[in-house]
Amino acid sequence: LNLEMATTEEMLRIALQVKPDVVTLVPERPEELTTEGGLDVVKNFPLIKKRITRLKNAGITTSIFIEADREQIEKAKEAGADKVELNTDGYARRWRRSGKELERIKEKAKYSSGIGLRVHAGHGLDYWNIIPIAQIPEIEGFSIGFAIVARAVLVGLKEAVSEMKRLVCATAS
Repeated sequence: LNLEMATTEEMLRIALQVKPDVVTLVPERPEELTTEGGLDVVKNFPLIKKRITRLKNAGITTSIFIEADREQIEKAKEAGADKVELNTDGYARRWRRSGKELERIKEKAKYSSGIGLRVHAGHGLDYWNIIPIAQIPEIEGFSIGFAIVARAVLVGLKEAVSEMKRLVCATAS
């Protein structure tokens, strides 16, 4: 179980009670419909480090949803995160028109892995744009929600998940 949560004290209490396998810290504002960008670890470092320490003391693996930015990655590592989830929203919006975002994700995934962080990717990924991301060897997990649920309306949840799994596994091998 991966609990994606804001860095609030209330969410921390819930996580410490539920004890999920992983907590992914994400930015969250009540008025947003979906996450609008990565958590700013640089700006919020003392609070994030404190939250991660409490989660890890409870035996919970920690991850932070961040922009694919070297300074954010380094601060995530310094805060004690086990993983980073690189924000793929910019890539997802422009994946057919520009290779720059894909190259940035590749470079930052390699850098993250090189400093000892496990790497996931997510936001805006779907059945088409997942293929180039799944080919990045350092990325070992994906957060894909909307595309799978939308596909499930047509084919059922089991088939929608199976289709995505086949794409990711065939691409990554």
